[in-house]
Amino acid sequence: MSLKIYNVMSRSKEDFVPLTPGVVKMYACGITVSGDAHVGHAYQSVVFDVITRYLRYKGFDVTYVRNYTDVDDNIIKNANAIGQDPMEFAEEHIATIDKQMDALGNNPPTVMARATHCIDDIIKFIEQLIANGHAYAADTGDVYFRLASFPEYGKLSHINMEKNEVAVRKDLEPGKQNDLDFALWKSAKPGEIYWDSPWGRGRPGWHIECSAMNMRFLGEQIDIHGGGRDLIFPHHENEIAQTESVTGRPFAKYWVHCGLVKINGQKMSKSLGNGILLRDMLAKYDADIIRFALLRNAYSNDIDINDSFFPDAARHIYKMYSTLARVNSADKSKADSAKTETKIAEITAEFEHAMDDNFNTGHMIASSFGWFDFIDAELRKPASNYDLSAIAAHIVKLFGVLNILQADACTYISSVKDAFLRTHNITTEFIADRLNARADAKKNRDFARADAVRDELLSMGLQVCDTPHGTEWDIKF
Repeated sequence: MSLKIYNVMSRSKEDFVPLTPGVVKMYACGITVSGDAHVGHAYQSVVFDVITRYLRYKGFDVTYVRNYTDVDDNIIKNANAIGQDPMEFAEEHIATIDKQMDALGNNPPTVMARATHCIDDIIKFIEQLIANGHAYAADTGDVYFRLASFPEYGKLSHINMEKNEVAVRKDLEPGKQNDLDFALWKSAKPGEIYWDSPWGRGRPGWHIECSAMNMRFLGEQIDIHGGGRDLIFPHHENEIAQTESVTGRPFAKYWVHCGLVKINGQKMSKSLGNGILLRDMLAKYDADIIRFALLRNAYSNDIDINDSFFPDAARHIYKMYSTLARVNSADKSKADSAKTETKIAEITAEFEHAMDDNFNTGHMIASSFGWFDFIDAELRKPASNYDLSAIAAHIVKLFGVLNILQADACTYISSVKDAFLRTHNITTEFIADRLNARADAKKNRDFARADAVRDELLSMGLQVCDTPHGTEWDIKF
């Protein structure tokens, strides 16, 4: 099966054929650093990190550009509210978010573009639009894109502007020729940050920066352009209009958008106060748990975070690491290399079948439950006919595309256990004492007492496991 991608432009899955064989140019719209990063930013960034990883797994040479919007109305407003220079405000937020994205397990993009680092490119781009009649400068010092000059406007979102489906009619702003025209350059208000331009002091409009940065780092045409579904209109529609008005060529071959985040069935929003900040997630859950939870969903679907969303992921991750930790002690004396290779090939085929179907991480993770069930079943046998360590190592390699299960399994299990005991104020000495008491009770055939000790530990979230190697304890999820 060849890789298929759902293209929002055509509203269908299409075979992925890059513009240049073996090479992929991809751009994903990033974060406007007017505040702290939240779970929606995490979701979008993880999705495009995984897409990049899988394309490289398939052998493509990928250039992945992601941007920070580091100057806009909200950045200026929020910085002014605390008496801070807007550029310092943006720098601090970018530094913090970079660390959080690293903690989240994302690889850095090939290029992390910033609007304020590309002002000359933006001005040049606007000058080209004015020269070919697609934009105009107003007496106010603002520059607008002339929407009527691009008849294909709406082809991505499938909005019919002539039927006024956008429903944004309002009083005509000073300098605008049409109320649907949008700003490319905004004149600076008194006290605002600005750059000099042919039209006076000002700063870029939001949409133009991505067109200019795409052109600078990737050229006139790219393979994949993406972001959250909320960017389809107007942001990506405006990017298409701007870029294609300059180049006269299709901007992006494939448009890829991830779903939005809901909290207990409600859209996440500032007005509802139901947002989840990335820093708070990382303080409570590790990257394995967060990525697993977010990627159990097909990326184009919305995700709904409820009380069990992350705890359920934590339970699955712990179980998977537990299986991996036990593999090292498996008896290999009866392992058959041919059977092992066949099983590895079967797992690989399931993995690629899921990921080739529009990067379906949800299907891939669902398939992986069967892989771990297989290993667990083989571990219960006196000796397996498979080299379970080789199979487990291959599963870990495949999960590397999701950047999950990449820690040492024994170390991970130990750290989770230690954290659990600290949180619940339980000592290993106490557990050892209770297990010894249980062992004495069983030795004396006082099974009621042995069961009482077991139930006592279970009430504390600990389960007793009788194994061929002796009695052990574990966390009860």
